[in-house]
Amino acid sequence: MHAHDVLVEAYGRIKDEVHAAVVGLSPDELNARPGGTANSITWLIWHLTRVQDDHVADAFDLEQVWLSDGWADRFALPLAKDDTGYGHDPQQVAEVRVDSGDLLTGYYDAVHEQTLRMLRDLSAEDLDRIVDENWTPAVTLGARLVSVLSDDLQHVGQAAYARGLSTAD
Repeated sequence: MHAHDVLVEAYGRIKDEVHAAVVGLSPDELNARPGGTANSITWLIWHLTRVQDDHVADAFDLEQVWLSDGWADRFALPLAKDDTGYGHDPQQVAEVRVDSGDLLTGYYDAVHEQTLRMLRDLSAEDLDRIVDENWTPAVTLGARLVSVLSDDLQHVGQAAYARGLSTAD
């Protein structure tokens, strides 16, 4: 198995988990905040998708799907268009709401497709390319892709947990 095959497989699992966390939930369930202040399923899925979109686009010198495909307009959030959710306070989390899970999964699927297009042609040598010199050591493409995977998996796990809380009877 080649490195790009491993990455395609891993990112494919995130897609499966995103859909499992969202499918069949009402807007109230998606937007509910466990304990009244925790991150909602909506915010968690939106945020992990924004981070993947932002970081993959930056690493491959692409425009974010959020902007190029009109997702920012479809979501119509009262946030800056370049906002990824990083560092959001409770009020900002509350502003990320949807009327349908289809909006969340539609955006995720579009980002996932762009990510897969970039991953399919990667060579092992490509993974050593420096993509961010703002860190010591500088961040390679491989490290950035694994970082996004880790972040996405943590947030989709939180969404799955929140789903369990919202549907428990």
